[in-house]
Amino acid sequence: MTSLFAMRSAGRPLTRNTTLKRSSEWICLLAGTAMAACAAGAATADSAKIPDLSSSSSQAWTPLARDGRIARYGTGWFDPPAGLRGPIKQHPDHPPLRGNETGRPTPALGNDKDPILKPWAAERMRVSNEELLSGKTGIPFLPQSRCWPGGTPGQLLWTTEPLYIVQMPKIVYMIWQRDQWVRRIFLTDRHSEYVKPSWYGESIGQYENGELVVDTIGLAAHPLSVLDMFRTPHTEKLHVVERFKVTADDKFLEALVKIEDEDTLNEPMYATKRWKREAYDWQETICAENSTDYFSANFVPIPRAERRDF
Repeated sequence: MTSLFAMRSAGRPLTRNTTLKRSSEWICLLAGTAMAACAAGAATADSAKIPDLSSSSSQAWTPLARDGRIARYGTGWFDPPAGLRGPIKQHPDHPPLRGNETGRPTPALGNDKDPILKPWAAERMRVSNEELLSGKTGIPFLPQSRCWPGGTPGQLLWTTEPLYIVQMPKIVYMIWQRDQWVRRIFLTDRHSEYVKPSWYGESIGQYENGELVVDTIGLAAHPLSVLDMFRTPHTEKLHVVERFKVTADDKFLEALVKIEDEDTLNEPMYATKRWKREAYDWQETICAENSTDYFSANFVPIPRAERRDF
């Protein structure tokens, strides 16, 4: 396999005009595809209607906390624009949610009294909170911390490590450094006739007025698939619409997320997230190599393959 680091532009910064071309080359090399077959991917970057969301092996999107610092564990969703129903918040009977970046982190204890929750979902959250408060669980569960996929839209909440986006003519790849998770967004206006439920579901996208609009269905209702830091569950009726755009100064990536699940939520819920464009060399991160329960926190076991891939 071609080394990602071999693709670095020796000492030269990546500009907005070259980023999509480099990201196309990167994914082609990863896939072992002939460079000529990928040339069309870079050409699409010239359209003013297509936002430059792209990354390369030496440039990525790093997740931000509300105060603009790099997000660590415990950040969660940001509030949506005024007038939209926001995400689940920390329970008012407990200290506000603070991430590791503050030096004074607090456990995520969701507000199970939030009227947006259906009774079964509120009870699931209450039980999860009680497990933390009673000491049965020492650290709140976050799927990615235990090597489970974050799902859609929960994967957007993964903190600390960067996100890479590769834009191609018919597909957009979202690749997280953590465990090399990959999400695929197919650039089409129609879902498959039958969608088998999966961790990330089936995502289709279109470019609209400088934004990438992504519609996702077919999300598996796994017990460990959650919507946020508060372990909010969902059913297979979950429907997610995300709008990704880059700020006018080309420094930040923003996402507005609409979450609908008529069997879990009493109304649509909205949230936002933000990343900063930064120079960052791709690094290999293997979750299962750092999964020891040093503090006897009764962690959820990491996933294990029951059969060989080949």
